[in-house]
Amino acid sequence: MRVSEAMSREVRIASPQQSIADAAQIMAEMDIGSLPVGQDDRLVGMITDRDIALRGVGRGCAPDTKVADVMTKDIKYCFEDEDLAHVAKNMGDVQVRRLPVVNRQKRLVGIVSLGDVALEAQPRHSAETLRKVSEPGGQHGQSLGGMR
Repeated sequence: MRVSEAMSREVRIASPQQSIADAAQIMAEMDIGSLPVGQDDRLVGMITDRDIALRGVGRGCAPDTKVADVMTKDIKYCFEDEDLAHVAKNMGDVQVRRLPVVNRQKRLVGIVSLGDVALEAQPRHSAETLRKVSEPGGQHGQSLGGMR
């Protein structure tokens, strides 16, 4: 199965200049935990609810703090025509629950989540990805070592 068959196509994009309060409001409205961050038609980062909570609120940042100040700049992504099982393995390896999906021209076309993998992939792929994502550490871990 290809990523394009499992991903969500409804994607909102945050601006690096938006406030973290705006980003949190969008996440609440859409019942999602992350937003791609785009500028000048390019993906420049991702902001997650954990970024807002740990890098923002946890460090005493005000609600008007810019998304650029707390977002994850090291962008992991996958291509829409990749094999979903392969992408699920990669998600576990890099410990992310969601990945932006781009076409071969590197334009954002969707988001694939651990939930999408669980619904569409074989159970063993989902279980292994969840196990790896849940290991301590990773780029969104709660320890100081996982924060940038």
